[in-house]
Amino acid sequence: MTTVYLSIGSNIEREKHIRAGINALKKQFGNLTLSSVYESDAVGFDGQPFLNLIAAFETDLSAIQVDTILDTIEKDNGRTLDQKKFNPRTLDLDLILYGNFISKDPLLDIPRGEITQYAFVLEPLAEIAGNLQHPVLQTSYQQLWQHFDKSNIVQKRIDFSWD
Repeated sequence: MTTVYLSIGSNIEREKHIRAGINALKKQFGNLTLSSVYESDAVGFDGQPFLNLIAAFETDLSAIQVDTILDTIEKDNGRTLDQKKFNPRTLDLDLILYGNFISKDPLLDIPRGEITQYAFVLEPLAEIAGNLQHPVLQTSYQQLWQHFDKSNIVQKRIDFSWD
């Protein structure tokens, strides 16, 4: 079994799509470990704030198989081809870690560069996997978060109702 970490985000009907995404992930992969939910400003474009969190689970599926399932869940939740990076999105599910697997394939970049670039990925990851080591940098996510430049971050942990 491999431990997988996903970055989850939405800024279109945020609560609805986050709940639907988590429910679909539970149906596909079983028990999930979830971080807190964070609200953060859109990055790279003017748009409504995002809700973001990290989910982790164990699987016997390959990274490609997991990624294909994530694409299907996104599409099932209204994600369209025009909802690319730096645009509003109904549901964004990104495979950011797959055990210690390292891939620089542009179609399956693992570990995702967003881990060290964006607070909305790193803070919730450090929350649930703080002692885990980044497979390339060999630094814990807690240490990466402690040294992250937080001067321009507009992000806060929120109470999220899962009902």
